This record gives sequence, structure tokens and C-alpha cells, in this order.
Amino acid sequence: MMTKTPIYCDYNAGAPVRAEAAVAMSRALAQGGNPSSVHSFGRRAKALVEDAREKIANAVEARAENVVFTSGATDALHLALTSAGAAALIISAVEHDAVFEHATRALQTQCIAPVNVNGVIDLDAFATLLADAPKPTLLAIQLANNETGVIQPIAKIATLAREHGALLLVDAAQGLGRIPLSIADLDATYLVISSHKLGGPTGAGALVLAPGAPFVTTRFGGGQERGRRPGTENSAALVGFGVAVEWAERERASEAPRLAAMRDRFEAGLPTDAVIFGKSAPRLPNTSNFALPGLAAETAVIAMDLEGIAISSGAACSSGKVRSSRVLAAMGAPPDLAKAALRVSFGHESKETDVDEALHALNKIAARRALKGAA
Repeated sequence: MMTKTPIYCDYNAGAPVRAEAAVAMSRALAQGGNPSSVHSFGRRAKALVEDAREKIANAVEARAENVVFTSGATDALHLALTSAGAAALIISAVEHDAVFEHATRALQTQCIAPVNVNGVIDLDAFATLLADAPKPTLLAIQLANNETGVIQPIAKIATLAREHGALLLVDAAQGLGRIPLSIADLDATYLVISSHKLGGPTGAGALVLAPGAPFVTTRFGGGQERGRRPGTENSAALVGFGVAVEWAERERASEAPRLAAMRDRFEAGLPTDAVIFGKSAPRLPNTSNFALPGLAAETAVIAMDLEGIAISSGAACSSGKVRSSRVLAAMGAPPDLAKAALRVSFGHESKETDVDEALHALNKIAARRALKGAA
């Protein structure tokens, strides 16, 4: 039976839009105007876009003029990948498809670094790849994995990048608003962030450039974004993005321990045979990726949805079918376990009772699995 109030536990896929962001977006839509227009309507729209740019720059300790607005993280990643002018690209085996598929389809020279059983990059193997790679080299690494929440040792990777004169692209789409984030502290050449992961609208993201970062304009037709990405800005979405970032950063210090406690309590209440991926590595405070042996992920996601609880498969979905997770395979998970992977991720609207409801439903589904197996 479905719970009275649907419960959302899939923040890594996309967070509900924050009320403050929705109000700000509504006002921006009502105001109207094209930010490129010189009349008063255009100037007001332009002011809203620049205010959002300042908010986002402040959140990652960057210069506002180095924030390039995009349609999302994938768009931003591709801007960086095509701008770097690298002879070789080094990534990890657990990168997001936006980077992984670019490396394996679009480039002739690419290197994929392995990860250990916890999903953390093998730094020795990474250093060897970097030493042997053609120059100049671009490293493209997720700050935190979208499936497992595992956080990579970016500081150590940045040190290797400096030693070899390589550029560093950090995909921080899952990190902003959840862990401290500074482009300078990360020593990144490029930093990618997304709006809808932290309570802003979909369709907005940003590529943040370090001073002097290479940038090649491959799109033409307008002077927006200092000529780096032409096209009329989605003012309302960018306003919502800026407000969401501001609120997420304002609440981060108190939210991170609250969400970590919820995640830990959730994991403690799972069936005893549950396998939790990346548990021994540093993780995002809100994310749990796990498997219940013998329970197919697709079955579990649908069953939980019927109970009124939204979770996701730990694997990517294609045409409505769940395929085994490439990320978990790279971590050495057996195929049958990787196909059973589920992800729960909490966020700003999550309540303590969500943990209880999710566990109650999941344990009920697991009990049916056990009865079915016994029969």
C-alpha cells in the first residue's frame, strides 16, 4: 500500500526546487526582458543574471567573470573538454557518462585509471598513466561519484597534475552544497557545477574557469557569456540557480551532519545481507549505494514506487531497462550484485521519518524476496 505522502529519496538525480528559488524565478519571469537588450527591461534582466553569477562565484571562491553559464553539467563538461586543447585525456573508470563516453568515443588518445574496491582512484596507476601520456594532458575527474557518493582525493591528483604540467577538470556536480568547494583549493583548471542537484531548476549549470584557463569558442552567433557560449540566457533558470546555491551553501554546515546521520541510520537498518558500496571510503553525507542479493534493482525500484517512495537503481537506465553499473563493475562488484544495486540519496526536504518509511518498505520487499526464495 502506498504511504499517505510520497517520499523522495533520489536527490542525486535531482533535488526538488527550493521554495526560495521558485519565488525568485517567478519574479524573474514576471519581469521579463532579454539580458542583451539595452533598454530598462533588458538592463534589469541583465542585472538578475549577473547577480546569480556573483552568488555562484562566491560559493566556489572564483571570479564572477570566470563563471560561464551553460544548460547543465554535461554542457559545461563538453565546453571544458573541447577547450583544453589536450593531446591526451586521463579519466577514472568511474566517471560520469558525459566524460567517459567522450573519452572512449571522441578521442583517439585516452587513458582510463582503475579504482580500488571502494571506488577510489588508484593513485600509483594514475601517476604512471600521467607520466606516459602525450603532452599537453587533461585530467577529468569527478569530485564525488553520482552513484556511490565516493569522494576522490582531488588534492593529491592536483599535485600530480602540477608536477606534470597537466590541466585538471573537476566535475563537482554532486559536491556543491554538500561539501566545501573552492576552485582554488582544488587547484582545478575547470570546475563544473549543476543547478538541479541542489534545489535549482533543471537546464542550468556552469563552467567555472581558473584565471588563464584555456578556452576555445566553437559556437558562434552571439556575444553572450563574454562570447564563450552564445545564445540568449535563460534568465529565470539562472536566477533560480543562484538562489539555490546561496541557500545550499548557507545551510551546508548544519545539513551535512544531519544528512550523514540519516544515511548512517538508514544503512544500519538494512537487511543483514545488504552490501554497501564504497562504505569504507570518504563519501557524500547524503548518499547510500547498496544491493540486496537476489533482489533485482528494477523490481525493487518499482516496488518502492508502489509504496510511495522514490529511490533509484545504482545503475544507469536505458530505454526503461536497468543495465549493470559500469561504476560498480570497475570497483570489482560481481555482475549479479551490480545488477541489484540501489541508491538512496537525501536532501534539504528529507525528514527523519523518511528513513523509517523507506526502511519499512524496503524490508517488507526484502521479506517477500526471502519468502519467494524459500518457496
